[in-house]
Amino acid sequence: MPKVVLKANESVDRALRRLKKKMDKEGIIKQLKKHRHYEKPSDRKRRIRKRSRPQNL
Repeated sequence: MPKVVLKANESVDRALRRLKKKMDKEGIIKQLKKHRHYEKPSDRKRRIRKRSRPQNL
């Protein structure tokens, strides 16, 4: 879990921004969005196949 310690004379907004950057770098936000809802295996396969298909067809 990423941890951010407030520096001297640092605003909470800036520290929150640093925390969000750390979480984005580690892929935590992407993982949370991915696991937000259950996706059936068949739907997952369909989504992956659709993404790998060429767009001009």
